[in-house]
Amino acid sequence: MFASCGALAPGWFCAHLDVAVYLLPAAVLALVIAYLSRLHPLFFLLTLAGTICHELAHLLVGLLVGARPVSMSIIPRRVAGPGRRSHWQLGSVSFTRLRWYNAAPAALAPFGILLLPLAVAWWRTRGDWHFTSVDAIIALLLAPQLLSFWPSGTDWRIAARSWPLLLLAGVIGAGLFHLVKQSA
Repeated sequence: MFASCGALAPGWFCAHLDVAVYLLPAAVLALVIAYLSRLHPLFFLLTLAGTICHELAHLLVGLLVGARPVSMSIIPRRVAGPGRRSHWQLGSVSFTRLRWYNAAPAALAPFGILLLPLAVAWWRTRGDWHFTSVDAIIALLLAPQLLSFWPSGTDWRIAARSWPLLLLAGVIGAGLFHLVKQSA
């Protein structure tokens, strides 16, 4: 009646289906938080933990790669966008030494935030597991992280300065994907 997981998804996903199922409540909460934060600035409080992690990721990786961060803010502010449109900027980090070789790591650092929910889900799903009230609290804590790992438009523009590194990473990634696909 139902197709097996392997018929619908890659094997690595099926092997970690428990992690995906565990993160599902946090993902749903993240969507609710995203919707609510568009309704009123007060709901930005729900995204504060994710904003702090996002900006700290920029700051820490910027320090590691020599981009010289000089300031960090987590105070939401309204900024003018293209035309007459404006949007909320939830936080920012300023650098004084962004170069072609360190722009992408500093700008795309928030992708590392995704490791936190994945690690927690992996830890919680080892062995026999079932949802408890603790897992509901954990889902509420992980939801902002799921909202904050994606780099902003400004982050992507800054990362584009590192196009030689991004091109090299893309070629290496495609090669590794091809090798894994051939060995499977």
